[in-house]
Amino acid sequence: MAVPTLTPASTLSAIVLPSVGTLGDVVATLPLGIYSTSAAFISGATDQVAFVYKKLGGDILDIELTTGNVYAAYEESVLEYSYIVNLHQATNALPSYLGKTTGTFNHDGELVSGSALYTALSGNRVELAYPKYSLDFVRNIGRAFAVEGGLSSNDPIYSASLDTVDTQQDYNLQDIIESASVNNIDAATGGPVPYAGKLGNKRAIIRRVFYKTPAAMWRFFGYYGGLNTVGNLSSYGQYADDSTFEVIPVWQNKLQAMAYETSIYTRNSHYSFEIKNNMLRLFPVPSTVTPANFWVEFTIPTDPWTENDTGMDTGVHGINNMNTLPFANIPYESINSIGKQWIRRYALVLCKETLGQVRSKFNTIPIPGETVTLNGTALLSEAATEKKELRDELKTILAEMIYPKIVEQQAVLSDNLQKIEQKIPSLVFVG
Repeated sequence: MAVPTLTPASTLSAIVLPSVGTLGDVVATLPLGIYSTSAAFISGATDQVAFVYKKLGGDILDIELTTGNVYAAYEESVLEYSYIVNLHQATNALPSYLGKTTGTFNHDGELVSGSALYTALSGNRVELAYPKYSLDFVRNIGRAFAVEGGLSSNDPIYSASLDTVDTQQDYNLQDIIESASVNNIDAATGGPVPYAGKLGNKRAIIRRVFYKTPAAMWRFFGYYGGLNTVGNLSSYGQYADDSTFEVIPVWQNKLQAMAYETSIYTRNSHYSFEIKNNMLRLFPVPSTVTPANFWVEFTIPTDPWTENDTGMDTGVHGINNMNTLPFANIPYESINSIGKQWIRRYALVLCKETLGQVRSKFNTIPIPGETVTLNGTALLSEAATEKKELRDELKTILAEMIYPKIVEQQAVLSDNLQKIEQKIPSLVFVG
């Protein structure tokens, strides 16, 4: 039987990448269209077609890609560059961003037009801004330790009172405060309380117990109101006449005042107390000669994700991590020549990956008397390696540009400059 003569309808591949792109075709073929309004991006994507055509040997062998594949790869490359750079900036400045205003984002990761932050920025872009450094994060941690020392509080400090009862030595402060919170009535004054409805099932943290202020300051500084009078710790008297003045460090006066304040609390009052599990026990047992009311200062612990009621925004609903940083995609026009070259190379690798996927669907193609072996597997392997190398290259470069590294380089430069200046002879001027 004679071998039939094959007459194919076409000897060319159905899909062949042209040597140049077309400006008008870019927008319609972008899968995401994030940069579709940027004329500069459209020009860059169009030029990428010629770059891919030449690098993959399109003038020698057909490339089974469409221009749309190249445009999509170019868009993905710009987004990948933006992603890595934004991650770098988040690492750089996250401590200064924490607690600050976050934004509302659309499906493209862009700030929603008309949202509060978008309006406040007035066209400025956070991802392009050099952040002002602050110690808010360290201060927020330190405030938690200061609370235990009685120097500060993350939560409002409230005051509650209790009526003393003859012969009753123990008082349940938790129940007293809870009752006032539920009923909005202070036990001593009968007035409303600022912590109404706030206690719930939380434990009141008792900070102080007192029934009057010791008022040590006027005793310490004397009837001259502090003018030319400074306390003497040895006898706690005063050098307060018209001719004598003792000059001592200010910190000594502060320590003397604190010591005298503690002395009045301890020695002048015939009462003492202890608190166990928010149970107040008074010593001695109260009688008719005792003060009618005692006062306690306390705080109500709040959840770490809720604001307190001091009228101050503590930022718990602001930026909490990388997820809420108001970083949008870096504008294409703000990417310089360094970034543009990385984008071209990465887009080429993505095109090689796509071409490898296309060709690997058929490892061989039978033709009369022969077979054609395609290099799809090799292209995929090369693309995977080159993608990793490009990403690692960019990350390595950025890692050398984190702000601590810059400070370190500046310190080395300063030290070396001083060494050079030491070798410069100092001339003696002769008049």
